[in-house]
Amino acid sequence: MSENYSNDKAAMLAKIASINHVDGFDPTPFAVDYTDLNTNETRKRLPVMIQIAWFRLLNPEGKIAVSVTPAKDCFVATARIYTSYKNSPEEYLAEATASRSFQEDKPTVSPREWAQTAAVGIALRNAGYGLQFSMAGEEFESVAADELGVTSQAAPAQQTIASTEEYTVEEPAVPMRELTMEEKYEQALAVPCPISKFKGKSLGEVLGLDPNAIHWCATKFTGDTEVKAAAQIICEYAAQQAS
Repeated sequence: MSENYSNDKAAMLAKIASINHVDGFDPTPFAVDYTDLNTNETRKRLPVMIQIAWFRLLNPEGKIAVSVTPAKDCFVATARIYTSYKNSPEEYLAEATASRSFQEDKPTVSPREWAQTAAVGIALRNAGYGLQFSMAGEEFESVAADELGVTSQAAPAQQTIASTEEYTVEEPAVPMRELTMEEKYEQALAVPCPISKFKGKSLGEVLGLDPNAIHWCATKFTGDTEVKAAAQIICEYAAQQAS
């Protein structure tokens, strides 16, 4: 009986491990330890850059859309995963939200970028680009290196299955200041342009080539909300300078 159960479990784990299978690619060696912000428990996860690479291998025309909203003492990011860049905004495969605040012990870490990265990682995990074997109770036996190149002993696997993950944030020791219009403008210029004609160029580069394209992004573009917001900031700044 126990032997049959073990065989059945092994078969089911193999089935789970085949989710989003890509020939010649195995994500498990890239697993690293991380500390849960709520429980301080050490768990296993894939670095976000590996999740993104995995997603791109399977969906070369896929899209990851991220929007960020400033909140009280933190940034709230929402990420949506699309199997194709042609999908409408509501045709997403998975969605996740994460918030991050300034941390005194990490003064060089941008809470905005941290929130974006966290939201993308959770959304990709919800879409099946995560450690499915850990969700099923499988363990890692080997040492896995973390993202900074420091190795640590693998911790026991957590036998939990969760479709969503919530995070809490502590009040920052140093209050975040509101960005000036000039700073918002500089950030907006660096946002990638979504128009195929200007593929690979930033909104700042396109501004010098075709200002009407920026106005179109600000008023008619219905895709990534962060791109639209950036284009609106550029238009608003230009209007202020002209007045």
